[in-house]
Amino acid sequence: MSDEIENNQNENELTEKANDQEKRQKTEKIAAEILQMSKNKLLVNMRFMDMSLNQFQIFPKPEYTPFTASDGKIYIYAPEHILKAYMLDENLPVRNFLHTVLHCVFKHFFVSTLVNHKMWDLACDIAVESTINDLNLNYLNISKAKEQIQFFELFKKKVQTITAEKIYSYFLDEKLSDDLVERLSRLFKGDDHVLWFLTEEQKKRMGLYGAAVENRLLLTDRAALLESWENIALRMQTELVMFVKQRGTEAGLLTQNLREVTRERYDYTEFLKKFAVRGEVMKLDPDEFDHNFYTYGLQLYENMPLIEPLEYREVKRIREFVIAIDTSGSTSGQLVQTFVQKTYNILKSTESFFTRINIHIIQCDTVIQEDVKITTQEEFDAYLKEMKLHGLGGTDFRPVFGYVNAMVDNGEFENLKGLIYFTDGYGVFPQKKPPYETAFVFIEESYNNYDVPSWAMRLVLREEEI
Repeated sequence: MSDEIENNQNENELTEKANDQEKRQKTEKIAAEILQMSKNKLLVNMRFMDMSLNQFQIFPKPEYTPFTASDGKIYIYAPEHILKAYMLDENLPVRNFLHTVLHCVFKHFFVSTLVNHKMWDLACDIAVESTINDLNLNYLNISKAKEQIQFFELFKKKVQTITAEKIYSYFLDEKLSDDLVERLSRLFKGDDHVLWFLTEEQKKRMGLYGAAVENRLLLTDRAALLESWENIALRMQTELVMFVKQRGTEAGLLTQNLREVTRERYDYTEFLKKFAVRGEVMKLDPDEFDHNFYTYGLQLYENMPLIEPLEYREVKRIREFVIAIDTSGSTSGQLVQTFVQKTYNILKSTESFFTRINIHIIQCDTVIQEDVKITTQEEFDAYLKEMKLHGLGGTDFRPVFGYVNAMVDNGEFENLKGLIYFTDGYGVFPQKKPPYETAFVFIEESYNNYDVPSWAMRLVLREEEI
């Protein structure tokens, strides 16, 4: 009798396991179909995202996340989560899939492990969810979007550029309470970021990638992966223009984030060297010196080398230069002084500065307000200590160019190489190209195209880069 009971129990357990396995397989199948449907809906309606939507392999890995997650290579998910999301709102899986893809397009996964994880996660989620809301597409609408938008309307007044980096910096400065961070995290969460902070070795040890996926993807190093998503963002940026025209959608935040992702990162030091001029300085030139003959002479004739080293070497140094400062209200204050200090620090380096120089620092709004001539480092130091801004009126670039052109005609400069104009960009440009190189340096602000004439160079910097 006891054997019969035990056999029945074993049979029940086997049946239960079989049922669980069948249920799990059915759940995985339905979840996979929902994800494929979500992907197809995005492909049909947002053709400009085709590359990004097909960039990674999708497969279930519920043991590593109760939600969905991606590291730019793979997209893993918990099937039960997909089903629950779909039952709650059929738009939710579509939106969450787009949420994760946009994280990758904006390169949010490419982050230092030293970053504050909670703040970075929240900043990225706000940037992505706000971008999706800004598209204003019916098939992406969900119930909590209204509350997100309400918060965003208050928040955007404090952070003009809605990118993860800007939001993250703001949150760190504001020192948000733990309760507020937790509430906002729930409001804007669309996926799990657990894979962002793991190394490739950690993922391999965890068995995160299957054999087929590992063979296909693990050969892609971090730099190559980053470049791949940068290329995707560039293509999206180009094709988004047509999408906006066809749909009548502004897509302002998506455009803004793509512009940030694809924005070329400039080295102001290297940029400034474009204005260098050639001159002769007392310095050994190893390129013109043959060490073999020199040492052979020392050996043969003791203290008499066969060839003396050249005493002069032609190098690029900055001798004559103009720094023009737009003193209209939008570029006034500490920022201008910081820019001049930054420029001076670069110029005074031994590889880019002559002992005697001729640098004019011109302040201007609609008229010339001040012109200070600098001929030595000591004069530059003294100017920075006493520097005051003048004007703070409107902006017109033409007076500076007229003034500098007159100085060139009057022999003030022997060989003026360049003029850098620090400005907000909202002013009247000269129509004619001046006889020297010109660059306009802008501080990054939202909704500014930074248009300059074809004859001028353009440099857009963040405040922290100055």
